Amino acid sequence: MVDLDHLAVAAETLEAGRAHVEDALGVTLQPGGAHARYGTHNLLLGLEDGLYLEVIAVDPKAPVPKCVRWFDLDRFAGAPCLSNWIGRCEDLDAALERSPEGSGAPVALERGDLRWHMAVPSDGTVPFGGCFPALMQWQGRAHPAERLEPSGCRLNRLVLSHPRGGDLRTALSPLVNDARVVVQDGPAAELVAEFDTPHGRRHLA
Repeated sequence: MVDLDHLAVAAETLEAGRAHVEDALGVTLQPGGAHARYGTHNLLLGLEDGLYLEVIAVDPKAPVPKCVRWFDLDRFAGAPCLSNWIGRCEDLDAALERSPEGSGAPVALERGDLRWHMAVPSDGTVPFGGCFPALMQWQGRAHPAERLEPSGCRLNRLVLSHPRGGDLRTALSPLVNDARVVVQDGPAAELVAEFDTPHGRRHLA
């Protein structure tokens, strides 16, 4: 099975992403780090229940990578948005065998002392426009959520809207069993997260 690990907000710059999340949730993001392989960097937010949220953007100080960047960041433009959700599993290869075509191939990654394998599609785009989870497997026990200050934010629902909502449900059914993940039909691929925060119920899209 695949468990919800974290949410990703894509942005043209970290500062734009910071403003988007902090305005939506009313809490402060914390420093993250850099991902040398893909030339990206992030900011983080600790959530309840062992989850976290990251704002991710192209690092203007990093060399341009020789491969396509993950999360389709090479083509990202416009206002920051909740672009992806990331699911962790104990056996990435097995999860990929049960996933839609184009879910990616495992890539060994690291940030500081954190180590993980992540399925990265060759074109950087996760199936169903990001409504299918990006799959990963942590190596070792270290996890970013354990190192973040509590924000007082708890994820209530992650609503996945897609024109082929039925197909998305079918693709998720053998892998994901989480009442917080809701699939609905919609005119376009869109992710909306609903949180309880210190300031009441808030939404992030």
